[in-house]
Amino acid sequence: MHSNLPLKHLFDLPEGVIYLDGNSLGPLPRAVPDRLNQMVRDEWAGKLIRGWNDAGWMEQPRRVGDMVGALIGAAKGSVMMGDTLSIKVYQGLAAGLAMRPDRRVILSDNGNFPTDLYMAKGLIELLDRGYELRLVDPADIKGAINEDVAVVMLTQVGYGTGRTHEMASITKAAHRAGAVMLWDLAHSAGALPVDIAGSNAEIAVGCTYKYLNGGPGAPAFIYVRPDLIETIQPALSGWLGHDAPFAFDLDYRPAHSIDRMRVGTPPVLQLTALETALEVWSGLDMKEVRARSIQLSELFIEEVETRCPTLKLNSPRDPENRGSQVSFAFPHGYAAMRALIDRGVIGDFRAPDVMRFGITPLYLDEDDIIRAAEILEKIIREDLWQEPKYQIRSAVT
Repeated sequence: MHSNLPLKHLFDLPEGVIYLDGNSLGPLPRAVPDRLNQMVRDEWAGKLIRGWNDAGWMEQPRRVGDMVGALIGAAKGSVMMGDTLSIKVYQGLAAGLAMRPDRRVILSDNGNFPTDLYMAKGLIELLDRGYELRLVDPADIKGAINEDVAVVMLTQVGYGTGRTHEMASITKAAHRAGAVMLWDLAHSAGALPVDIAGSNAEIAVGCTYKYLNGGPGAPAFIYVRPDLIETIQPALSGWLGHDAPFAFDLDYRPAHSIDRMRVGTPPVLQLTALETALEVWSGLDMKEVRARSIQLSELFIEEVETRCPTLKLNSPRDPENRGSQVSFAFPHGYAAMRALIDRGVIGDFRAPDVMRFGITPLYLDEDDIIRAAEILEKIIREDLWQEPKYQIRSAVT
């Protein structure tokens, strides 16, 4: 049934490591180093500045955008790559507020990733027009959408618990109230089927270093519904978003395509790594990936709950309400995760007590899942997490 998965041979993973942190940073696809070496040698060194034309660097953000778009159900020409996710959140949110000038509420949930909320607060302070960031529990979002709301800004899959928002119904509720819908797909793209065009949402953003394996610092993306592309206000009016950047006009005139959402010079090395990494998805069906993700996640939950009863499931029990990660709460979660990583099982920790495990079927199988649970059981049963070295907090958890 799942004959295409896993694709372990396409990834460069350290020997003996079970990698359960692809929901934070995806591993290295094997094809990337050779492609980067070739790009640096033949394009950068060989072509120099001619690479912008001859090697297609200038068109790369749009070209790679279409590759990402294919994984999130977006039409060609509606996704642009570049900058960081924080920048794209800011850009998308500012554009959404401009679409509803008479409204003053940004609605989000208190389980959203902090950077989205930080960017919203910073934008509110900058605009100084009486905007309010209104936060509610994730389950209360639909009931909180009313005619005061300018933009509903949600992350489809919560970073801490893996809890999912139902995209189609929430977007419909936003539109019934006259609000703009902004989705953050950071934990969705490459993890589960997304139909952003079918949802009719105005804007979506996301990063590419998690399930899309673009590497640390890989560029973010922004989606704009096609009917809005020629009128949406970019907010950050960078040179490369100009309709004619090489006319060097002193007045800004946004491009008539998704190019208007470009800001600065594209990171060509990072985009080249991402473009190569995205080739892994050729021929894969996201429904198959999702089915396999659920199967492995259910196995992991069953194994951990049987072996480690002191750990409490922190993710939704129903797989349909859960993304491609599983979280468990444990009072000594940080130390236990450090002990786990020391023994070749890499997950991560999120405050205050959450042990997170990314279930990525492109390079995980049942044997990996069972072995990881066995090692976790040994750590918990024997209190191996109590070693002093595991109590010292690293800068990145």
